[in-house]
Amino acid sequence: MAFCNSCGTNLEAGARFCPKCGAAVPMPAAIPVTAPSAPAAPPQGNDSLKIILIVVAAIVVLGILGIGTLAFVVRRIAHNSHIQNKDGNVRVETPFGTVQSTNNPDEAARNLGIDPYPGARVLRGNSATIGGMHTVTAQFESDDSVDKVATFYSSKLPNARVNTKDQNHCTIVSTDKKNIITINIAPEGNKSQINITTVTGKNLTGDDSSD
Repeated sequence: MAFCNSCGTNLEAGARFCPKCGAAVPMPAAIPVTAPSAPAAPPQGNDSLKIILIVVAAIVVLGILGIGTLAFVVRRIAHNSHIQNKDGNVRVETPFGTVQSTNNPDEAARNLGIDPYPGARVLRGNSATIGGMHTVTAQFESDDSVDKVATFYSSKLPNARVNTKDQNHCTIVSTDKKNIITINIAPEGNKSQINITTVTGKNLTGDDSSD
């Protein structure tokens, strides 16, 4: 209960003046209302760090998945591949096709699809079959000059698309839908070295016209 500061008389709640002495009753001071403080914003640096960590983690996960996929493919190919080696003739069966190769120069020379130069000696040769494409390479040596050997092969391939010749080197390239024949002739000491490569397959030139 409130009392008058002047005479000590009891005052009713809310009285503005003392009923006995008439002294003014001071009003109680208002209690200031404090607005609730807003939560502090998280430091921007933490968000940036989280984003960077998330990106790094995603890259690491993708890298692990990529390595795992590659390892799986390699294991699958190795598991389904079969290799046979007989007297230097190699046959590899893979999920992508069969690869056959031989290091027999005489056999490679027979499979070139073009006559070897008369009297030339077979030095090296190999052949390989990958899917529907067959490649044969053979190297010969002749006592005749580059010009004489070049004349022989130019007559054998009159429609060659490339035929360049000088005193030291000759290149002849003949192509059709199913064959590409490349002949390189160069001097080797006092002899001529002949390198022939034949590639056989289906529509190698991409020409859809009929034969």
